[in-house]
Amino acid sequence: VKQNLKFKTGNFVWRIKFTTALNPATVNNRNLYVTTMNQTPLLTNIRYDSVNKYIEVEPLEPYEKNESYLLHVTTNVKSKYGQKLPNEITLQFKV
Repeated sequence: VKQNLKFKTGNFVWRIKFTTALNPATVNNRNLYVTTMNQTPLLTNIRYDSVNKYIEVEPLEPYEKNESYLLHVTTNVKSKYGQKLPNEITLQFKV
């Protein structure tokens, strides 16, 4: 998971690139989500680009300035052939 700090705004979109094709049924708001530091979930729109093998996580409400958030990618995101991520990915970020 990489972040490009240059393009951060209150509504920036995370793009998570995978090396293999994913099972689209596992790409959803239960398996990928953003929370505040106290685990309050944010409303997001999840899109999967099967050609380029990336997921976009777009907030449906703006991030608060100077607030920290967590991006969660659970092990329930599976490849086209049913393989799971070895570990959940949690990335802290601040706007």
